[in-house]
Amino acid sequence: MIWYPYQQMKTMRTPYNIIDANGVYLYTENDKLIDSVSSWWSVIHGYKHPVLTEAIKNQADQFSHVMLGGLTHEPVRKLAEKLEEWLPGDLDYCFFSDSGSVAVEVALKMALQYYVNRGERKRTKVLSLTHAYHGDTFKTMEVGDDEDYHFILEAYGEKKDVIHIPTQTDALEEAFVRFHEELNCLIVEPLLQGAGGMRMYDVSFLQRARALCDEYGVLLVFDEVATGFGRTGNRFVADLVLPDILVLGKALTGGYIGHAVTVANHKVYEGFYGDDSEKALMHGPTFMGNALACSVALKSIELFEEGDYLSRIRRIEEITRREMAGLAHEQIQEVRILGGCVCVEVKDPDFLQGYQQFACRRGVFSRPFLRYLYAMVPYVITEEELVQVLGVMREWFA
Repeated sequence: MIWYPYQQMKTMRTPYNIIDANGVYLYTENDKLIDSVSSWWSVIHGYKHPVLTEAIKNQADQFSHVMLGGLTHEPVRKLAEKLEEWLPGDLDYCFFSDSGSVAVEVALKMALQYYVNRGERKRTKVLSLTHAYHGDTFKTMEVGDDEDYHFILEAYGEKKDVIHIPTQTDALEEAFVRFHEELNCLIVEPLLQGAGGMRMYDVSFLQRARALCDEYGVLLVFDEVATGFGRTGNRFVADLVLPDILVLGKALTGGYIGHAVTVANHKVYEGFYGDDSEKALMHGPTFMGNALACSVALKSIELFEEGDYLSRIRRIEEITRREMAGLAHEQIQEVRILGGCVCVEVKDPDFLQGYQQFACRRGVFSRPFLRYLYAMVPYVITEEELVQVLGVMREWFA
């Protein structure tokens, strides 16, 4: 029996059975549904894209996977070279893994060991944001700040090595003054906090964070698992403010297969490099650098470049602002729009009960959570299809 995610199995509704998918559409036996959430924000090119499908098939004809322990292969070398060329600044060193959560774990481990390797063993604390979400493995839950998902950690008592602050510059500055000698990193979802409520904040906070990290010798980590590849309207937020460690996942492979990467700059990498084997990064996911994933990731990046996706995302944002303008209801707390994301936060989560079924009857698959009704559509969506998605959202409030 399947144990489904984020569900009380006894009371859950029967999930929709998908028998096919193509473009922005999911197909059940009886219905055709626009996927308004891109399979947890990853399927940016839509389903069954011929270029991506061909990349998987061609690689599978050679081999699907070999471990990176003592072995290497062309797809992983090419992807690392492409990311080194493509990413901003000196983010050049790629450590691959099989999911975003694991890639964040690697980033946190890198940040801690970077200072341990330097003999600075008191730097055990992480600075994170309120409402942060970085994954469901244990250290990522600890640096997260979402009781709706991670209440299980209450069994351990108060967090000792994580400090949470709001996205306010004065709180940021105060935290650095108080804790800078104990901090190894500041980790953020830049500009857009995803599962914590699609919360959006200004780039000035990140600019000040970069300056403070430089001043006090603290590493800056960007978790762009959700925000990377255009979701905020920027290729990466790292193009605006340069972190020391960047984490990518989800859309890295166009949503075709699980894979992620933790990318370090020269300073971090050189903190591990040398003759002392004890300073090596002792981490190794079995499927890191998977050949199928690397092959499809390379093609996904090519499609992003050649398809002028940033222009597409700007158009998605323009249409969204136009269609959502003037939306008002006594239950609406706020409407937030950024790049390829729109969120309507309501006051009472019960108000969204039944929306998924309502939307499916109107040809849209949606998955609101808590108090948040949102859409993160595939970038290949047409204006007509996007208007349909947004129209269903508006209709709910009518």
